[in-house]
Amino acid sequence: MKTAIFHDYFGAIGGGEKVVVTLANLLDADIITTDLDAVGKLDAGVNVISLGSTMKIPPLKQISATEKFYYCDFSDDYDFFIFTGNWSHYAAHNHHPNMWYSYTPVRAFYDLYDTFLQRQDFITRQFFRTWVYGHRWLDQKSVDNIDRIVTLSSTVHSRIQKYHHRDAEIIYPPVDVSEFRCKEYGDFWLSVNRLYPEKRVELQIEAFRKMPEEKLIIVGGYAKGDHAEKYAKSISNALPHNVEIVGEVSEKELIDLYSRCRGFICTALDEDFGLTPVEAMASGKPVVAVNEGGFRETVTMETGLLVNADLKSIIEAVKLISRKPESYRDACLEQAKRFDLSIFKEKIKNVVNNDH
Repeated sequence: MKTAIFHDYFGAIGGGEKVVVTLANLLDADIITTDLDAVGKLDAGVNVISLGSTMKIPPLKQISATEKFYYCDFSDDYDFFIFTGNWSHYAAHNHHPNMWYSYTPVRAFYDLYDTFLQRQDFITRQFFRTWVYGHRWLDQKSVDNIDRIVTLSSTVHSRIQKYHHRDAEIIYPPVDVSEFRCKEYGDFWLSVNRLYPEKRVELQIEAFRKMPEEKLIIVGGYAKGDHAEKYAKSISNALPHNVEIVGEVSEKELIDLYSRCRGFICTALDEDFGLTPVEAMASGKPVVAVNEGGFRETVTMETGLLVNADLKSIIEAVKLISRKPESYRDACLEQAKRFDLSIFKEKIKNVVNNDH
């Protein structure tokens, strides 16, 4: 069976891009996308087809991606189609049988609409309202063309039911546990996320500003044409001496950072799932995460601390875990196994084989 996976774009490295590459390798599938900027950084080893680059101005980037997917037609070239991301499922009307592995309904259209709206100035706000009003309807029509929905967490499952009135099977995204290791509990904490406002990286920076005895390394970047450029620049200004933003790194470098960090911190707003805490636990490292979204499905009392999204709670948690981070090791390693690649492989292949 010949399979194609449609993905929005490879503009920056994130959990979504890692999952797409893993899917392609497991199913011997081709990837059909738009922007290819980050493909080389992922060492994908799979065939990637580009529909052409997007415009790098929001929301023109998102609109141009939508258009490219809507008008493409690979129906004669493949036997089964998988969609990921926010915009690729606009190709669904031409491509059956299909499945959407949904990371989330478009958050700017639905659960974070008000949050996104408040970030705009007066003029941009009017354009944003117009875009969302039209494309929310198109988004709903596009989802009607999806044969089956699979999603990555209970958090997103609830959003799909609420906003798309569809059911979905939950299959947690994979971490290849065998790739990770624990070298030491070093002198720094680690954060890995796209530099987007909803990741609330500023909370991490300000918490460590008040803990000069601790050190934080932040890994991650952003894609041109997303809403993140202004935010990324603002948080990079006037960093405290004990916080370093290193940008995107190779997978080998990332695994090394995981292996040497003292602990891991994540603060994303109602995160869809959160692959990085699982990667940290696969490295035997405790996690401080905000008590929201997908983090509640992965982080336990034995593997770290779930806290309120405020400076006091984050600081207290980091200080507490820093006293004896190694005490969390065994529980972290055991918890990570629940999300191992082998489990994902079995479940996703069952879905694909049953749908075809």
